[in-house]
Amino acid sequence: MQDTRPTTVEHVPRHARHQRGPAFPAVVAGVLTVLVIAGVAGAAGASNAPGVAPVAAPTVAGAFTSAATPAGSPAAAPPPAPTRAPDVELSVVAAGDVLPHLPVLRSARTRAGYDFAPVLDPLDPWVTSADLALCHLEVPVAPTDSAPSGFPVFGAPVELAAGLAARGWDGCSTASNHSVDRGFPGVVATLDALDAAGLGHVGTARSAAEDAQPQLYRLERAGRTVTVAHLAATYGTNGMPVDADKPWSVHLLDTEDVVARATAARAAGADAVLVSLHWGTEYRTAPTDAQRDVAARLAAAGAVDLVIGHHAHVPQPVELLPGGPSGAGMWVAYGLGNYVSNQDEQCCSPATAAGLLLTAQVVVPGDDPSGPAPAPAGAARVAGVQWTPITVDRRGGHRVLALTDVPDGTGTLPAGTVAARHDRARAAAGTQAPERTTPTTATGAAPVVVARTP
Repeated sequence: MQDTRPTTVEHVPRHARHQRGPAFPAVVAGVLTVLVIAGVAGAAGASNAPGVAPVAAPTVAGAFTSAATPAGSPAAAPPPAPTRAPDVELSVVAAGDVLPHLPVLRSARTRAGYDFAPVLDPLDPWVTSADLALCHLEVPVAPTDSAPSGFPVFGAPVELAAGLAARGWDGCSTASNHSVDRGFPGVVATLDALDAAGLGHVGTARSAAEDAQPQLYRLERAGRTVTVAHLAATYGTNGMPVDADKPWSVHLLDTEDVVARATAARAAGADAVLVSLHWGTEYRTAPTDAQRDVAARLAAAGAVDLVIGHHAHVPQPVELLPGGPSGAGMWVAYGLGNYVSNQDEQCCSPATAAGLLLTAQVVVPGDDPSGPAPAPAGAARVAGVQWTPITVDRRGGHRVLALTDVPDGTGTLPAGTVAARHDRARAAAGTQAPERTTPTTATGAAPVVVARTP
């Protein structure tokens, strides 16, 4: 078959994550683009770091002694058994909605512009320690000829992109109900800003060609390059019109299309496919029937390794569904709630006061000397997932905190409030995935972000 994959350009991440070794070369780039994400999951882990069952090394059948060997001579030593390379293990961290209401922007305001470090940096240990960190940018960046704005028509300052990169995020999904709040110029401004910050992106596009490509991340581990594909889609755009001549500028949710794009990404060399979906009903903890139907169909199709949900602004269950690429199940986080916003018990539904930080373990089989080498693309599995409750301290400058880091509260966040938010997050997440109380540990160099070709 003729190779139709487009040539790609790679960005080396500019964020503050510690250096973990050299970045690695580019490989396949294009396939159908953005949409949802789901995952092959291993058995639901009951511990914070689900293990992977060891695989026995292949053995050589029949060590023998030549018939010509004289009696009494030592037998020839059998050839050594080939050694199976170790599995590659990666951690993926994902967060909920980046929703900078005007009060959040005021907390980040400086004389020279905006600095999001004071708002976001308390969560740095959880983000920078991941092998791959994915956020969800719910709002567009305001075009250069306009000022930032908040609800109901959002427009974030351009500094937000660099602020996310500096905190260790590698890329963001951008398909949401607010994607076209600033029209197509806002779509362009958003992706230009993310490109300038070295962040990957998927869910919106500046051209049909860009829309047709997933966002790829390449990680060098154990002597091989692991490729993770990211797709994204949204249920709609709040009635805001998508330009009729640019229907590709925002990726709208269509389950069959997501399956087709995920399948194509795997066929083109992706070891794992993650899908971010903007769906559900705002302020509702229980997933809707539509969410459950889409998730079940994605799991049954066996092309998605992990689905990461957004939009509800409250945490929703994290569950293991039958199916997945290996048949061992597919994890879905129906909704991670908010990452940063101006919402809590004082203004909105009490459930908006806490979100979930999702950590997933992706295992890619090592090379098998008795079989194909290296392990075939798409052979990865999500061996387990955990969640960590996070919150925004509105009175404390909108700082984003892991609730497990502040059990006794802060000067502006009482211990009782912390406990109540923690309890609500735990009840929403459910019992299938365990809570994670410590950050993960990166296993190598930061990923190379493969630029989608505009």
